[in-house]
Amino acid sequence: MATDTLKSKAGAGGASGGLRRLLLDNGALTALIVLVIALSALSGDFLTTDNLLNIGVQAAVTAILAFGVTFVIVSAGIDLSVGSVAALSATVLAWSATSHGVPVFLAVILAVATGIAAGLVNGFLISYGKLPPFIATLAMLSVGRGLSLVISQGSPIALPDSVSHLGDTLGGWLPVPVLVMIVVGLITALVLGRTYIGRSMYAIGGNEEAARLSGLRVKRQKLAIYALSGLFAAAAGIVLAARLSSAQPQAANGYELDAIAAVVIGGASLAGGTGKASGTLIGALILAVLRNGLNLLSVSAFWQQVVIGVVIALAVLLDTVRRKAGATPQAAGTGSGGGKGKQAATYGLAAVVTVALVAATSLLHTGSSSTNPKMGLSLSTLNNPFFVQIKSGAQAEAKRLGIDLTVTDAQNDASQQANQLQNFTSSSLGAIIVNPVDSDAASNSVKAAGKSDIPVIAVDRGVNNAKTAALVASDNVAGGELAAKSIAEKLGGHGKIVILQGQAGTSAARERAAGFAKGLKAYPGIRVLAQQPADFDRTKGLDVMSNLLQAHPDVQGVIAANDEMALGAVKALGSKAGKSVQVVGFDGTPDGLTAVEKGTLYASVAQQPSQLGRIAVDNALKATQGKPVAATVKVPVKVVTKENVAGFSG
Repeated sequence: MATDTLKSKAGAGGASGGLRRLLLDNGALTALIVLVIALSALSGDFLTTDNLLNIGVQAAVTAILAFGVTFVIVSAGIDLSVGSVAALSATVLAWSATSHGVPVFLAVILAVATGIAAGLVNGFLISYGKLPPFIATLAMLSVGRGLSLVISQGSPIALPDSVSHLGDTLGGWLPVPVLVMIVVGLITALVLGRTYIGRSMYAIGGNEEAARLSGLRVKRQKLAIYALSGLFAAAAGIVLAARLSSAQPQAANGYELDAIAAVVIGGASLAGGTGKASGTLIGALILAVLRNGLNLLSVSAFWQQVVIGVVIALAVLLDTVRRKAGATPQAAGTGSGGGKGKQAATYGLAAVVTVALVAATSLLHTGSSSTNPKMGLSLSTLNNPFFVQIKSGAQAEAKRLGIDLTVTDAQNDASQQANQLQNFTSSSLGAIIVNPVDSDAASNSVKAAGKSDIPVIAVDRGVNNAKTAALVASDNVAGGELAAKSIAEKLGGHGKIVILQGQAGTSAARERAAGFAKGLKAYPGIRVLAQQPADFDRTKGLDVMSNLLQAHPDVQGVIAANDEMALGAVKALGSKAGKSVQVVGFDGTPDGLTAVEKGTLYASVAQQPSQLGRIAVDNALKATQGKPVAATVKVPVKVVTKENVAGFSG
């Protein structure tokens, strides 16, 4: 009797331990299943064919980058340059094919060679230059991004149609980026599990000195490892550019962190020696599912960053717990046939359980519907008071009209905005309002919304090569001319000025700069001493203006492409602002208008952003109701000075 009881307890303990080990060894897969089930229960728009394909497309670029980073992390390295290398490779492709007439096939080879070359430089600096991987790849991050901006002159370059088709679908339903992701994933699994260099990666990551003593040429292997990472980064850059129909010099900014996160979430250890392609794919899918689901649930863009950060932290914590518990996931290709069969069975069982639970939760949404019209608003950034005011105006008008408005923040990332617009389209919203990060890059997503009979209203900036129901905007070029005229007249037609430009590659920066140049042509007595970008940021405006003052202490005027940079310049100028040096800003933000009232800022070209948001929502509602909408709705700009600031309302 006692013996039977002991056996029973041992059996129960064994089953419990087995379940615990299964969950620990497949933590990423478990997390993905939980996310899918939870989001299916919370949003009726999540579990649709279109949305699931959207998730695949949105995961593709991160996954391709992450597959390359997997090689590096398995070998106990790090690669922070993959995002910049992706942008540089795409820029080389577009630049050579369009500006220099290189055949597309050769242009693609040049782009791939650029990625491999960047990887080889990383590998050389690490292997033979003895630089830490963090420092070497951080340097390449800066070099790659800088070269991308130099080659493109800060402006997006349109891709040839033959390359743009990589962003299309096969058979009208299978997105090409998803297909490329699958192929690259299979190649990664093959390299890790079936090749000499793959086994070398695990050996180097496990113990580099032991690998060297066993006869491995570690330095040469690292060259190959980082070259592979560069190759995959180039592939990701080409796919990303194809999605956007243009090479964006600021594309994939910060994607290196997503790629590293995907690898770590997928079970790889930053200490090296472990990692597999399937885990990396699951990690990329988790990030894509999170962003997609949080967008569908109208979660604030700021909270989305918090949630994703928590998920990454939990993934690393799980890795620590797993290693302490003795769970040791096998390196790809080192397990027995039985182990692989067990893993396949685990994935199959997970799929069956997921489908069953998702089917059950989908019943929660049967017959549920909202009587309020639903709209989506995708803003280029919410890290700028101007766009925050657009959001506020739009939300206030939506509340007044009884509209459910979902607002997203693209964080000045054209690819992220494309994802958001795809999510809006798959959610079958009544209308979409978009403030494009870039007018060219938004075109494919706007076309897709048009095919689904969803009217699109562009606000502040237009969309090129795609039809929108209306454009609600003030004229950036005309505003730039007014800014130039204001500073010139204040200086009496003669003087020395500097110009603080916006973020390179954005349409607002280009248009306002064109307006400044056009307006200054009428005043030959105004001499431009310098023009430098400060990225629409107050801190950078302060730093850039401080530097310019060292070189040009005799400056008499400043034109800034937005109020944030203007306020940074005012801080740098100190007591000179509004006295010996006149500063003109752009946007008419609350802080800018306060500075105008105090006299430290001479003027701001105000666009009345809250009006832009309000009018955009009004026109979107008219479009959903089939009412006529003007193709262009102009909101007048106004030069606000100390004389008229009291009566101005943005």
